Amino acid sequence: MNTTKPTILVTGADLAQAALELLDAYEVVFAGRTPSEDDVVALCKQHDPVAIIVRYSKVGAAAMDAAPSLKVISKHGSGTDTIDKEAAAARGIEVVAAVGSNAAAVAEHALALMLACAKSVSALNTRMHQGFWDKASHKSVELEGRTVGVVGLGAIGLRFARMADALDMRVLGYDPYASGLPAYVNQVDLETIWREADVISLHCPLTSSNARLLNADTLAACKTGVIIVNTARGGLIDEPSLLDAVRSGQVSSAGLDSFAVEPMAVPHPFQGEANITLSPHIGGVTSDAYVKMGVAAARNALSVINREADVTNR
Repeated sequence: MNTTKPTILVTGADLAQAALELLDAYEVVFAGRTPSEDDVVALCKQHDPVAIIVRYSKVGAAAMDAAPSLKVISKHGSGTDTIDKEAAAARGIEVVAAVGSNAAAVAEHALALMLACAKSVSALNTRMHQGFWDKASHKSVELEGRTVGVVGLGAIGLRFARMADALDMRVLGYDPYASGLPAYVNQVDLETIWREADVISLHCPLTSSNARLLNADTLAACKTGVIIVNTARGGLIDEPSLLDAVRSGQVSSAGLDSFAVEPMAVPHPFQGEANITLSPHIGGVTSDAYVKMGVAAARNALSVINREADVTNR
């Protein structure tokens, strides 16, 4: 490429205009709507970016090695599990995230899924379109006075907890790193959440230590009829165990926005299950969050690049 501008690679097809304006001094290269890891590696070899803004796909050691000028990998969002952080640290590449930029959007979606499960929104909608009127036979769940367990008390989890408190729900929270919590969040251990929560909503990052956090054993330890909501990462749930628990009635319903493999395989065992409400990992996808995440990702990348430039020029 004939340009004197350094390159920033975006692993997606677009970026908010406000973010692009911040990156005016750089050549911005887009990897396309659904880039594979191989696509990212090839583009790194071709353009040698100084920064990668991660929207989709994984960024591993091969991509980092293909871009010797790479200084920073900036996540367009808050979850960095698709970035090999150990490989980045070994190569002196900084990993940054747009923490909190999509908090409102994801928390609202978690609330929507909780309400959809409690009020049987999807099932009743389907029945109505089929010509049924189930007023005499259907009873929804009233959330007032019930207990919600919030696993992960970062920006998203705390915002969701505030919404649940506004519904007059009792809020239990688990996060080993959280402190200074609002008075309405009762900080407890996971066992207490399994034992006492009527609703469990996941808002924690996926790590090697909490993969399949909800599994056959932990689901069996939950209250019978618990509602499960996941707008975090699919790997937090053992999907076959959740399906078994829904079918047995141990879990009354589940609202899921993320999955172990994405895009979700078709056919998938969850499809056709009346008590599982699905959405395609779009909790953080709103017009407002798109701009917030793009701007934050661009600013985070520029901060690292400029800091390193200052150090080099001293």
